[in-house]
Amino acid sequence: MYAPASPFSRPIPAGDRSMSGLYRQVGVETSISSASPHQLVKLLLDGFFDAVAESRGHMRKKDIAAKAQSISRAIRIVDEGLKASLDAKAGGELANNLHGLYTYVCLRLTQANLGNDESALDECVSLMEPIREAWSAITPASNGEVVRATMEVRA
Repeated sequence: MYAPASPFSRPIPAGDRSMSGLYRQVGVETSISSASPHQLVKLLLDGFFDAVAESRGHMRKKDIAAKAQSISRAIRIVDEGLKASLDAKAGGELANNLHGLYTYVCLRLTQANLGNDESALDECVSLMEPIREAWSAITPASNGEVVRATMEVRA
């Protein structure tokens, strides 16, 4: 409720550490330390969308340094968080397809940064939105395992 949507939201500058800022930082750290693997991926996806939205705002304000920082954070989330956590052996074709998608999104984010291209940001959002929607549709079981949306047929 008081914390930003993800651990990858903008860091609080040292001069702006009011009580509410410190409260928000504690909330972020608590959400990470108590999160299941499913929740961590959700936090990464939320952080990606937050970073892209921030970069769009900075792009419109022509704040080049802040735009670059926000886009860099979005790239790091995709590359070091989402892509690095893929397991090609266990995930098979799906993991390979996601790897390719994440690589492309990082490329387009870089191009958006270099060319101040909002349409590239739009493309990245449209490519990642189905991933976030699908991830949100997965329901983790109480024991931490993911409940699959398939039914077994018993003979």
